[in-house]
Order: sequence, then structure tokens, then C-alpha cells
Amino acid sequence: MKFSVEKNILFKSLSHVQSIVEKKNTLPILSNILIEAKENHLVLSATDMDLSITDKLRCNIIEMGSTTVSAHILYDIIRKLPDTSEIEIISNDGKIMSLRAGKSKFSLGCLPKEDFPIIEIGDLENELNIDSKKFLQLMDKTRFAISNEETRYFLNGIYFHINQIANSSILSLVATDGHRLAKFDFDFKESDLDIPGVIIPKKTVNELYKLLSNYEGLIKINLNSNKMVFFVGDSTLITKLIDGNFPDYKRVIPKDNDNLLKINRQDFSLAVDRVSTITNDKSPIIKFKLFKNLMNLSSVNAESGTATEDIVTSYTGDEIEIGFNSKYMLEMVNNLDDVQIILNFKNSASPVTAIEESNPELIYVLMPMRV
Repeated sequence: MKFSVEKNILFKSLSHVQSIVEKKNTLPILSNILIEAKENHLVLSATDMDLSITDKLRCNIIEMGSTTVSAHILYDIIRKLPDTSEIEIISNDGKIMSLRAGKSKFSLGCLPKEDFPIIEIGDLENELNIDSKKFLQLMDKTRFAISNEETRYFLNGIYFHINQIANSSILSLVATDGHRLAKFDFDFKESDLDIPGVIIPKKTVNELYKLLSNYEGLIKINLNSNKMVFFVGDSTLITKLIDGNFPDYKRVIPKDNDNLLKINRQDFSLAVDRVSTITNDKSPIIKFKLFKNLMNLSSVNAESGTATEDIVTSYTGDEIEIGFNSKYMLEMVNNLDDVQIILNFKNSASPVTAIEESNPELIYVLMPMRV
């Protein structure tokens, strides 16, 4: 195997591929990436057995061949080379890979290609195409609510499913950790999409987010109940899905929150941030008191003291006193974009919903805390 490639081309591809690889592996081969020099392109592959990626790039192939090498060591070497570097890589026997760039030379130990797990896409019967920027937005606005609690593994991802409403297929991405919920809909304006609901793991969501951040155009998605494949330009991401039942989230979304509060998002966010300064992880609660066109925020910490602040709002509903986790409230509000946002309340014991007029398909739900 022998090829030459520009540093920036190889580095961009490696940055996608190496991030799949776990830092610690019981199987040494899983710490490596597979490098395959084919007729007119190079293919890089990596896997952790649950998530796999292949990336194709153009370069000058002098001699075809393949081997595997440590993902993180190769990535660090390429990262530290000058941006103008032309890199030459040679591996004659698959056991040692030589890398040259300018006056720098490296020899890296390799493992044979035959030991590398085969990455199979398989025959997945369901397919849809979606604009990359739209799917990026759908993930970006929901992923913060994914649970990190391993015992409730079925919440450790985004629920991807399609509802048939009238003559449209509505794609919904939903995430929840039991304390807050984020749901974003997208109307395909098609009536024949029949796709099973699946749970995309958090790691897959994060890796896909990186891929889509640097790509514009349509992406193709193939899936069944066990596996999902994303075709993003010259990259292919293959993931196993979480085997579990996502809860009936529709029951959690309130339908009768009639006390409507309109507020400047930035003013509200800054006030919550200030009042939460004295809170801690054991007691993260902020109390909200709603009066006519006025909101009072307050927090109490037995060790640090108290904080309070008033905000002028547009509110004519019932007087309500309710408590929320300040961190969760901030994350929810900061994932909205409009200057003015709308918070809908029912009473002091019911969840609040947050929406914005520019994105009517997006809704956030936050459970209250006892104060």
C-alpha cells in the first residue's frame, strides 16, 4: 500500500472517523482504524461494534493495499503536522506503516486487516431522504434532553418516529430524561411513509451532529427496527439502535396550560442565571411567582444566602407560585431562538411548556420541583 495525500484532506476525514473509537478497548483491533487504498480513492473505517463509520476521500493512490493502525496516534500525528504538508504513507507487509511529511518520519505498528470487524450495512427495507440542515436542527433542538441515567437505557437516545396526520407524514424527534422533554416535528408532506419508531443512541446523535455540521445537501437514511444507516456525502454512519420501548411521551405534554406568559428570552435567561448563582447541585431550585405583568424569581440557600429579582412580563393569568431546577430551565430557554418566548402554565404542580412563534413545531416541557 502506498499513497500520498494533503494534510487537510486526511485530517478532516480522520476527525470524523477516529472519534468513533473508544479510548479503552478490550480488543486491540477496536483501537485501530482500517485504511484501504483502492483504485482512485482511500477508505477509512472505524467501529466500536455498536457504531461504525466509513469515509471515502480522493488522493493519489500509488499502490493499492490495506492495513489497520491506531486511530488516536495517527490522528494526533496528522493534527500536529503543518497545514501545507503533503503526506506519504507506505505499508509493504501490513505490519508496519511508514508516514513521511517534510522532515518528519514515523513508523507505526499495525494489525492485519483480517482482524478488523466487517462493517455490514445489510438490507434495510425503510428509506427516507431529508435535508441535512433540517435534520441537524431537529437533533440540535432536542438532544440536550437525552438522559444519562444508564438504568433507564431506553431514554439514552432520541426517539425517531413518524406519525400519519391527515395526508402528511410527520417526523418527530423526541428526547426526555424524565424531568424535561423536547419534541420537534417535521412535515414530509407525504402520505406513504411507514417507518418503525426507533431510539437513536446518544453517541450516534453526537457523531452524526458533527458530520452534518460540515455538510450541505440531502442525506439518505435507511433503517429497520435494529439498525440505522446514514449516508452523508462520502461518509456512511451505521448504528445499532436501542432495544427498548420509549415511553408514551404524548401523555406528558400538557394540553390545558391556559396561563400564558410572554417574556424577553435574553432578559429571562440572564435573570435566571443571576438568581441561580447561590444555588447548588443539592438545592438547584428557583421559585417563580407570577403576578399580573410581573414575575418574581427567588432562590434560598441555607449556607450562601438568598437572591431575588423582578422581571416585567406580559401575563394576565392566575397568580402562580412554582419551582424549577434552574439548570434545566436555563438549558430549555437557551435552546430557543426568538426574542420573545411563550411559557404556558396551568398551576403550581403541573409542568410548564415553552414555545416560540418562529418554530411552532418545537415544544419543550419542564416538570416542576417542590418548593
